[in-house]
Amino acid sequence: MTYEFTPRGVCSRQMIINVEDGIVKDLQVVGGCHGNLQGISALVKGMKVEDVIARLDGIRCGAKPTSCPDQLAKALKEIAK
Repeated sequence: MTYEFTPRGVCSRQMIINVEDGIVKDLQVVGGCHGNLQGISALVKGMKVEDVIARLDGIRCGAKPTSCPDQLAKALKEIAK
């Protein structure tokens, strides 16, 4: 199933996440640091949703209280509900 998430407090504007049977199949991020987010997208493909959450939850970007990886974790928590 494909989910669309609007991140808050970060440079990226939208995350399109495809999850099937608890596994991240694809991640596309609009906006943000293109190279870094392409890398994150490649790394999380094939991972269990709960493993991605465990690794990315709480990561900060500089002085910001959140980051694009943290926002991805928040999106996946919503999906997992």
